[in-house]
Amino acid sequence: MAPPFPTLLSPIRLGAHVLRNRVVMGSMHTRLDTLDRPVDRQAAFYAARARGGVALVITGGVAPNAAGRMEEDAAVMATAADAEERRPIVDAVHAQGALIVMQILHAGAYAKLAAPVGPGAYRAPINANAARALSTEEVEQTIADHVRAAVLAGQAGFDGVEVMGSEGYLIAEFAAPRTNQRTDRFGGDIAGRGLLASEIVRRIRARTGPGFLIVFRISALDLIEGGNTGAEIAALAQAIEAAGADALDTGIGWHEAQVPTIAYPVPRAAFAFATRALKRAVGIPVMATNRINTPEMAEALLADGTADLVSLARPLLADPDFVAKAAAGRADEIAPCIACNQACLDYIFGAKPATCLVNPRAGREAEDWTARSTRRRVAVVGSGPAGLAAATEAAAAGHSVTLFEAGVQIGGQLLLAREVPGKGEFDGLLAYFHRRLEVTGVELRLGVRADAAALAEFDAVILASGIVPRMPDIPGIGHPKVVAYADVLTGRATVGGEVAIIGMGGIAVDVAEFLAGGDEDFQAVWGIDPAIAMPGGLVPARAEAPARRVTLFQRSRARPGERLGKSTFWIHRLRMRARGVGLVGGVEYVGIDDAGLHYVRDGVAQLHLCDTVVVCAGQEPNDGLAAEVHCQVVGGARLAGELDALRAIEEGTRAALAL
Repeated sequence: MAPPFPTLLSPIRLGAHVLRNRVVMGSMHTRLDTLDRPVDRQAAFYAARARGGVALVITGGVAPNAAGRMEEDAAVMATAADAEERRPIVDAVHAQGALIVMQILHAGAYAKLAAPVGPGAYRAPINANAARALSTEEVEQTIADHVRAAVLAGQAGFDGVEVMGSEGYLIAEFAAPRTNQRTDRFGGDIAGRGLLASEIVRRIRARTGPGFLIVFRISALDLIEGGNTGAEIAALAQAIEAAGADALDTGIGWHEAQVPTIAYPVPRAAFAFATRALKRAVGIPVMATNRINTPEMAEALLADGTADLVSLARPLLADPDFVAKAAAGRADEIAPCIACNQACLDYIFGAKPATCLVNPRAGREAEDWTARSTRRRVAVVGSGPAGLAAATEAAAAGHSVTLFEAGVQIGGQLLLAREVPGKGEFDGLLAYFHRRLEVTGVELRLGVRADAAALAEFDAVILASGIVPRMPDIPGIGHPKVVAYADVLTGRATVGGEVAIIGMGGIAVDVAEFLAGGDEDFQAVWGIDPAIAMPGGLVPARAEAPARRVTLFQRSRARPGERLGKSTFWIHRLRMRARGVGLVGGVEYVGIDDAGLHYVRDGVAQLHLCDTVVVCAGQEPNDGLAAEVHCQVVGGARLAGELDALRAIEEGTRAALAL
């Protein structure tokens, strides 16, 4: 029988090294270095992915000097002490058979410092502070600082470095005409604008020799106005290759780009065209990245020649054993990255260390995740995300587990989430839990509503019975034109052409996008030029005709979406704006009748004429059994609030381990 994923799992030469397979752990911000025992935590984090089979680990970004830090307390590689401090991380990864390179990242105008620096004097859209322009002498010193960081990385035992030249950080800022209007030798055409990149690589190679691995992360697609064209990117890539780089890692989009690049609305491998273009331009290996979350997708990209390696970041948060499971023929047991961004990017933006909705152990590998006891008879009530996590974790720990589900299929609120445009990844999460139930031997009782009598025979009970939608006390709430969001998403409700939605939380936003409909051509909707013939790879976005006129209402005067994820709400906001979705805050609901929704705003009585009113006004815990049975209560049954699969899965996991 042919081995699974033959290309993905085959070795490849990278410079003077041979990698055991084609899977690279891509660099990501984790904030693990802001916690106690930061080296221990990072060593455990990276070693877990190396143990799981990746061939090469790329660390989070480390600044080459103080001016290049992302923020005041960010890591710097500038002294022998800095190098020695990181040696345990290197040793931990090497002990698991993988190579490790340190990413050198100069934040440039993105730095959250009082006085960031860049190629020119300007303020990046995502930074409150304006950058000052580096002088020619300071640019030369910045190159020297990159070289020093690389040499120190070698002294720490790293197998090489990745030079961060994408995503809008300093080197990308120098390369793009949008941000580089310099008149010295580091400006002008792409040869001058790219000189910072090629000189850093050339001088690192000169100091470190041929055995030191140099990866350059290049912006293969800027997705900003005033960005580079495909021809300019190719010229830059060729100059970097000539300077001595061993491989190119592909970066997609600047952080200020108004095009999503990694969140769930982005189709899998949506930017493979940019990787293909880059590979055609050079002779060194090229890594594909962004929204590659299955071994099948990775194998396809390697087998058809799109790339030589795949760089996975968040998929390895979701499952550090991604490679090992693929190699063992257990790909259906890989916990999938659903591209939600909730516990990785949103946590990072909130100054918290990263973890993962699907895998609450991520970033916490140095903690004790040992089960407290084994072989008890355990009942779990409810098969939403909290119940599924609790049941499978308890069974994996050796307990005899029965999962009760009143409905005819598992999933709870996940069944609704997967109906939302762009959230098809929830299908993969449900498939994963189906398989996990089988592998761990959970007894599943569908269509059975557990009661106190049925639960009396068990040693322990975990109540994960979820939520019930809250119905607000509004006159006319029982009117025939009023429907529940669950009935809308499942198609049980008939919805007219003019819709009012009560609520502006995550569910309301999902329902609004579901009802407004629109074009599903990702490139056309977001104005992406697959030929990269235009600067930044952008073209005018295709105008959309919404399926319905939708307006969201909320009592609060707070900014719409302020409670939603920072890394994703801007995407919803732009999509809703393109589809003509209205947002009305600060309302007092008066009533609902044949005409529509009556409300008062700023003391003025108003009527919103509509055919349908959808209620998305929050949830209440479905916790009735808690008063009748001694149990642990988790997920929505413990705290309804805004639906939160992240909290639900972590609570279910920890409840199982605490039995």
